[in-house]
Amino acid sequence: MSLFGSLYTSVSGLTAQSQATAIISNNIANVNTTGFKRSEATFAALVTVESAAARYSPGAVTVNRLQQIDQQGQITQTGSMTDVSIAGDGFFTVRAENSLDLVGDFKYTRNGQFNEDEEGILQNSAGMYLYGWPVDDAYSDPNVGPDQTTYNADVSALVPIDVSLAAGQSRQTTEGTLGINLDADEISKAVDYTAVLPADQLVPYPSQTDYTRTLRVYDSLGSAQDLTFEFIKVLGPQAAAILPVADLEPGDFLSDAPITATAGNEFSVEINGGGPVVVPAAGSVDNVTTVYDLIAEINAIGGGGLAEAYLNDDGQLVISAVDPTHTLDITDTGGLLADFGQATPVNLATTGVAPTDNQIVPPFTDSVFPQFSVDPYVTPTAGSYNARGWWQVNIIGPNGPIPINQGLLNFNADGSLNALADLDGNVDIELRDLDWGNGSELQDIDINIDGLSQFAGLYNVSVASQNGAELGLKTGVEIDREGYVSARFTNGTLSRLYKLPITTFPSPTNLQEISTTSYVESAESGTPLLQEAGVSQAGWLESASIEQSNVDIADEFTKLIVTQRAYSANTKVINTVDQMTEDLLRLR
Repeated sequence: MSLFGSLYTSVSGLTAQSQATAIISNNIANVNTTGFKRSEATFAALVTVESAAARYSPGAVTVNRLQQIDQQGQITQTGSMTDVSIAGDGFFTVRAENSLDLVGDFKYTRNGQFNEDEEGILQNSAGMYLYGWPVDDAYSDPNVGPDQTTYNADVSALVPIDVSLAAGQSRQTTEGTLGINLDADEISKAVDYTAVLPADQLVPYPSQTDYTRTLRVYDSLGSAQDLTFEFIKVLGPQAAAILPVADLEPGDFLSDAPITATAGNEFSVEINGGGPVVVPAAGSVDNVTTVYDLIAEINAIGGGGLAEAYLNDDGQLVISAVDPTHTLDITDTGGLLADFGQATPVNLATTGVAPTDNQIVPPFTDSVFPQFSVDPYVTPTAGSYNARGWWQVNIIGPNGPIPINQGLLNFNADGSLNALADLDGNVDIELRDLDWGNGSELQDIDINIDGLSQFAGLYNVSVASQNGAELGLKTGVEIDREGYVSARFTNGTLSRLYKLPITTFPSPTNLQEISTTSYVESAESGTPLLQEAGVSQAGWLESASIEQSNVDIADEFTKLIVTQRAYSANTKVINTVDQMTEDLLRLR
């Protein structure tokens, strides 16, 4: 029995070594196959057990195939932006069909050599169609984020990566940014916000604009629309008057030129009906002899905090109510007002209601200006804001000179913007329901103004940008490291269309290999889990690259030599057993 058992054992050895040779042959044949994973032959002994320890019956050998799916192949750069490889664990999800009808099984591959087919759907070099998650339109712009799209972990949520629909695309503006330095030495202008100038406006529109900047935005039709931002240095929303005589210095005597007031000349200042408080001239019992003394007297009205007086950059005397809801009346009771060049009394009334959100109301379109860090409308006391840091902003649309919106900005004494960030952390002017009059959708645009400043010097623009674009034609498709499949257009925009999942398995080495360098789920592999790149066990995607096979040809040749020797050794055993049986038959 042992003699013939040896013969059968050697035959099983020949069979096992033949299968090992076939595995090696398949590895070598696919050494240049993109994403191919090599296999190894593993041998196991089959033992025949005898009841008597003195007798031995030879068994056999069996061979199993071990797939090295979890071993990384070398990543090689290519010139195609639709080529992509996985660095780490996981697979691309593909199907042989390119439709949403789930009539075919999903397959999993490491072959990321993708190109558009005749219908614009990404297909790899083995003919398998790539599937992924669609990206919400709100996050298609990579500059707007972070991406808040919810990606379903089930394969039923995947769709074919169809980039044919991106043949042309425009992008509606939703955000803009202005970074401008406004000249702090600009002369402030007095504005009566209860006036009606011109007749068809509800708020004054200063004819003198200190600085203008146009920002081109795009509507839902891809048409360009120009928003012009006019900046005018003003005395603020409170009642304020500028007396005409200029070139004054704080130390100038009231009796000297250019004022040349006679001793005893005076005028009265009344704030919100409280007063009047008479401001005496030189020679009075209060000893008001200089411009500095006069300013101190005015600032002391009502015990201080009701009025604010100072010299502007032209050397003119400015008298202002501190509270935006207060009225201001200046009456010439003794000739001093005329000495300052003001021929008639000053009577400035307010609506009694402070502007809302820095916005001069009512607006022509709905909008929101940023809140002040220290809100003068809530705490209108001296020092709660910079009296010399007020700017009126007129926002002019493309359809006429009348502003579509107006508002006020205030700058701190250090030149920074006096504004609070909103709940989203933004300091912006929020324009709402803009109607361009061309049939496009009503448009909302948030203009970030955190970069505005007020320093003495030239007007300077550091940034003026927006996220919209006119109609552009597709120039290419690319896949980035996070798995976003994006289309690039001639208008310079990049639009995210899909995001690729990386599919992982509990036991990837037990996947069932099929043609097209793909695998399908098996009972031993576990169920697929779709994850975003870099999450948990999922690897990262490397764009413009492919993963080579993990076959080491030198190692395969070495194994081939060993296998060939083992095969020859088994044939020698068969020859020996054959001679022994022949000798047995010759016995007489």
